Parts: sequence; C-alpha cells; structure tokens
Amino acid sequence: MADILFYHLERQTLEQVLPRLVQASRARNWRVVVKAGSPERVQALNMHLWTWQDDVFLPHAAAGDARFSPFAADQPIWLTDTDDVPNDAQVLMLVDGARHENLSEFERCVFIFDGNDEIALATARADWTRLKADGFELTYWQQSPEGKWEKRG
Repeated sequence: MADILFYHLERQTLEQVLPRLVQASRARNWRVVVKAGSPERVQALNMHLWTWQDDVFLPHAAAGDARFSPFAADQPIWLTDTDDVPNDAQVLMLVDGARHENLSEFERCVFIFDGNDEIALATARADWTRLKADGFELTYWQQSPEGKWEKRG
C-alpha cells in the first residue's frame, strides 16, 4: 500500500516546492508523475521545471507535447492532467486538487495543497478523511517559520 504524504503550503508556492520534491524523488531514482488540475497548468509547470534553476536539470515531458509522446515511457518525470502513467512511476504528486483513480499502484503519493486557499484546504481535509478510512498510512508535513518541513502527523 502506498505511503501518502500531505504537504501543506503556507509560506511558499507550488512553483517553489514542487521542483524540490521532484528532485528529492529523483535522487532516490524514483520515476515521478505529477498530475495537475488542467492541461494549462500542466503546460505552465512544464515550462517552470525547464527554467527553475540554472544548475539543476529535471528531465521531464508533459502530456499534450507531441514531440515527447512516442517517448513517454522513457521519461523520469511525466506531467499530466489525466490518470496516465506511461513511465511506470513509483511516485505520484497531486496538485491543484487533482485526484487519481488508483493510488495503490504507487510506492508514494504526495498531495500538495495551498493552505491559503479555502477550497484547497477543504479538499485536502476531505482527501485525508477518505484515505484514512480506506486504511492508508498518512503523514502531514507543514513548514516551520524558518522554512523547514516538519512532520506533524
């Protein structure tokens, strides 16, 4: 059964946090799927990961980019707004309130939500309650005032 992690954003944006979480997963040689709430968000994240830092390379491709469709299975990081997992990822990262049909196919699922957005907060709480009832092991991460991630649950 997948480990489920909830990352509560309060002090940083998704654009600041997501690349670091993806980078940490890649450091473990895990393949990653990032599922966003819309094709437009996928494209924005795609562009952001290419330009995030000059000294960090996050090899990835996005659904909807015809240049990479034939090579989707080879991508260490795949961005999408559907349930497709062409790269046999071990890690699923869900942003913008996105959901995935079968979390059990992953070793780790990461819900990243904006704690300053009431709808995102309510969605995360509902997801937490539902997954807890389904028997998943859940952990909750929140940033300290110094910006360090601290395990809270």
